[in-house]
Amino acid sequence: MTARKIYQILIELRGSQPKIWRRLLISSQMSMYDLHRTIQLAMDWDNSHMHHFIKDKKIYALRTPWDDYWEEMGCIDYSEIKVSDLLKRKGSKMLYEYDFGDSWYHDIIVEKTNVSSTHKMLPVCLEGENNSPPEDCGGIWSYMNILEILKDPEHEEYDEWAEWMSEDFDPTYFDKDKLNKRFELLLGDCG
Repeated sequence: MTARKIYQILIELRGSQPKIWRRLLISSQMSMYDLHRTIQLAMDWDNSHMHHFIKDKKIYALRTPWDDYWEEMGCIDYSEIKVSDLLKRKGSKMLYEYDFGDSWYHDIIVEKTNVSSTHKMLPVCLEGENNSPPEDCGGIWSYMNILEILKDPEHEEYDEWAEWMSEDFDPTYFDKDKLNKRFELLLGDCG
């Protein structure tokens, strides 16, 4: 059995300006499914859409009974795969795609391995910046456009998007303590 190491990873939402990112400590022995759940919480997604990971041009996803294109896509079932099976060293990278319609691409990068930590439970968020886009807003380019529209109350689409977005939505908001409480409550110690 492989010994548990603590990885420091960076998760960045590709195409976001300003950058939307989270820096986390995770166990190298975390399952890929728990990594998926961790990303969902870290980015405040609803887990209401399909997802997969891409590493070295291979697609890793959970096999579902209704997936008619599994073999055609050459997917690998990640249900028995650990993070350390795909991310082995500092600098290792992979892609996480969530919601195949909006295509939220997240770059996952191992910044450090063998991190020493006083944290009793993993995962834990060390830092991050900016709120994630709301679900189903059309992808990163649409989200960036919506933010520009909302800066100009005279814009012809302002009223439509102001009504669609929740009134309390702040694109610059991020609270790592709140996220860490959610990790502890909803994930416990993973790996």
